[in-house]
Amino acid sequence: MLTGDFPITIEVVPPLGPDPQPLLGTLESISHLPFQGFSVATNPVAKPRMSAKTMCALIQQRIGKPAILHCTTRDHNRLSLQALLWGARALGLETVLVATGDFVALGDRATTTTVRDVDVYALAKMAREAGLQTGVVFDFHPEINGLLTAVHRLRKKVDAGAEFAVTQPVYDAPSAERLADALASIGIPVLLGILPLRTPRHANFLHEKVSGIAVPEEVRRRMQEAPDPVAEGVDNARQMLSIARRLFKGACIMPPFDHYEVLFDILK
Repeated sequence: MLTGDFPITIEVVPPLGPDPQPLLGTLESISHLPFQGFSVATNPVAKPRMSAKTMCALIQQRIGKPAILHCTTRDHNRLSLQALLWGARALGLETVLVATGDFVALGDRATTTTVRDVDVYALAKMAREAGLQTGVVFDFHPEINGLLTAVHRLRKKVDAGAEFAVTQPVYDAPSAERLADALASIGIPVLLGILPLRTPRHANFLHEKVSGIAVPEEVRRRMQEAPDPVAEGVDNARQMLSIARRLFKGACIMPPFDHYEVLFDILK
């Protein structure tokens, strides 16, 4: 599915409930923009959402653009993972993004069990053996200077069968350049993650509370001082897309809180 000189994917969070029609209508309204396909999250932040596999199939049927299925070790045992991968192929899906998955919140652990029958390396191998183009997440943990460890883990994922990677969101040129340098010899295409900022509070929350994301102080200051923080966040995302075109092989844009309308300005 990931083809061309610079593929751009749009991350989609499935609906909270059984009705896909409002979301499908929104995605249809942006489908003419210059991006290659959708990347559909599975139970992000370990909260239940409509089946990502179902959402992928509905997107492809109605909109006609390909959809990447996110698949985690958190939610399924080995039997269910194998069934999921074969079922995805039967529905016409070609690509999966395999990941460990967000941790279940402490308050939910009395009722929600983390499975992890297999690790992410075994899942990547299973996905390749099922005939799926297989991507992985590159989580470089800037908050703990985890870049070298992350590159080592990514090499192991490539050995297990990974064919492309998507980074966590990045917010400035120096950070993007450090990643590009570290990944120069990795041997697979890497897509830069781009998560547009909405408000100063959003920027601070991502920086302080979300593992794997660091919003530089200068970017947070500009968000704080901007007369229109949404426009400032869109401008930053547009800049990061330009940087991605220079340093990476593609980009994955992650519209915040279902604000898909920001894509009109980012991709114009």
